[in-house]
Amino acid sequence: MKNTKYIYIAFALLMLASGCKKSFLDEKPSEKVSPEQISEEALRDPSVLNAYTRGLYSSMYNTGTGGTTGHDDFGQKGYDIFSDMLASDMALGSLNYGWYSTVIRYQATKDFTQNAAYIPWRYYYQIIFSANSLIDILGGNNATFTNKNLAYSMGQAKAMRAYAYFYLTQFYAAQGYGTGSEKILPLYTDAKTTNQPLATSAVIFDQMIKDLTDAAILLADYGRGSKGEINADVAKGLLAYVYAARGTTADLAQVVSLTDQVIPKFPVLAKANVTTDGFNNLPNSANWMWGADLQISSNLDLVSWWGQIDIFTYSYAWAGDPKFIDDKLYASIPADDARKEQFDDNADYGGLLPTGKFFDPARIEGGQRTVITDYVYMRVEEMILLNAEAKARLNQDALARTEIKKLLTERVANPNFVDALSGTALKEEIYKQTRIELWGEGKVYLAMKRNKHSITRGTNHLFFAGDTFAYDADELTFPIPQAEVINNPNLNK
Repeated sequence: MKNTKYIYIAFALLMLASGCKKSFLDEKPSEKVSPEQISEEALRDPSVLNAYTRGLYSSMYNTGTGGTTGHDDFGQKGYDIFSDMLASDMALGSLNYGWYSTVIRYQATKDFTQNAAYIPWRYYYQIIFSANSLIDILGGNNATFTNKNLAYSMGQAKAMRAYAYFYLTQFYAAQGYGTGSEKILPLYTDAKTTNQPLATSAVIFDQMIKDLTDAAILLADYGRGSKGEINADVAKGLLAYVYAARGTTADLAQVVSLTDQVIPKFPVLAKANVTTDGFNNLPNSANWMWGADLQISSNLDLVSWWGQIDIFTYSYAWAGDPKFIDDKLYASIPADDARKEQFDDNADYGGLLPTGKFFDPARIEGGQRTVITDYVYMRVEEMILLNAEAKARLNQDALARTEIKKLLTERVANPNFVDALSGTALKEEIYKQTRIELWGEGKVYLAMKRNKHSITRGTNHLFFAGDTFAYDADELTFPIPQAEVINNPNLNK
C-alpha cells in the first residue's frame, strides 16, 4: 500500500484527537505530535483516546470510507448488502440507477479493476491502520496497563482490527480459512510497516483469535457508554464468528462456550415485535448487542443503508431500485412463521419488499430525508444460531435442537418440528433459519462460507436466475483489487 495513504490517515487520526483536547494540540502542533505525547496526555485526559475510538466507529457508517464517492460506499452496512447479494438471498429489483450491478452480475468478483472489488478492501484496511495507530500510541501490541481507560482503548482497538481482518478473510479468500496454508492477505500489526506480502490464512486467523481473546480480557469490566462501542460480549461474539469460520472440533467447542456466556445477557426479540420493531432503534432494542445510534449530526441521507433498503427513506429503494428477498427463500418460510410478515409482495414495486422488517417508523414512502434510523451490527439471535450450528456440527443434536428452539419459540406456532431432525437435516434447518432470521443483515454470506454451502438463485433475480454456485466459486469471492496489486510490490513475495 502506498505510504501516502498512511500519512493521510495518520493526519486524520490526529485531527480526530484534536477535537477532544484542542489546547493540547494547539501547544504541540499536530504534525509534531508523537504517539508518546498523545499517550502521556491520555493519562491526564482519557477523552483524547475517546476521540480515536469514536473515529474508528464512525468509519463504520460514514460515507466515502471505501475511497470513492459512490452511493454504495457507506461503511459496514454497504458491505452487508454486497454479501447478501453475493449469497443471493437479496435480489435487486431493477437497474434504474446502476448501483450493485457489477455485484449481482458477478463481474466485480471476477474483475479486479471494478470499484466494488476495491472499496471493501480499502475500507477494512483503513480500519486496520486506524486501529494499529491507536495500538501504537498505547505502547504496542504487548503493552500492559494499570490504567483501565488505556486498557479499554486497547481492547476496542484490537477488537476492531480483528473485525476488519475477519471480513477480509471472508470477502477475499475463496475458502475462508481453507487448509491454513493458502496465502490470502497482507498482515499489518502496527502503523509503521508498509507493503507486506500475503500471509497465510493460519497466520491471519491466529492473529484475529489473539486480538479478540486479548480484547475480551481487557474489556471484561468495561461499562461502555452505549451499544455503539465494543465491550467484552461483542468481542466474544466476534471471536465466536472467527472460531466458527475456522471450524475445527476444538474451535466449535469454543463457539459453544463463548456464545453460552453471551446469550443469557440479552432477550430474544419477541414474536409480537417481529414486524413492529423495525430494526431501527439501537437504545430501545434490548436484543441488539452492537450497532450505530445515528443522529442528525451523523449527516446521512440518501447515501446510506436505509436509503438502499427502505422504501420509507428518500433514496434508491423508494425511487426505483428496490431490494427483494429471494423468492425461493420466501416460499420456504411457513405461513405460521411471524417472519413471513416481514415481507410484502408489493405490486407497485414489483416484488417481495422487506417493509415489515426494516422501516422508518413514520412509514411514509420516501419520507425519511435525514437518516436517524439506526444500524444493527450484532444481535443475540446471531449467537443462538451460531451456538445451535456449532452443536450440530459437533454432532450434539439434542443440544442443538434445544438451542434453536430458543429462537423458534418466538417465531413459529410450534417449534417442536425440529425434534424429528438430526444429522444433515438438522444442520440444513439451522442454516435455513439463519437465512430467514438474518436476511438483509449481511450474515448469511458468512454462514454460507463456514458451512461450505452452495447457493441457488430464485426466479426473481435479474441475472443467473436458477443458477447454482459453490461457496468457493470465483463468482462469490472478490479478487485482490488492482490498486493493491499496483501499489504493493511485495504482495506476492
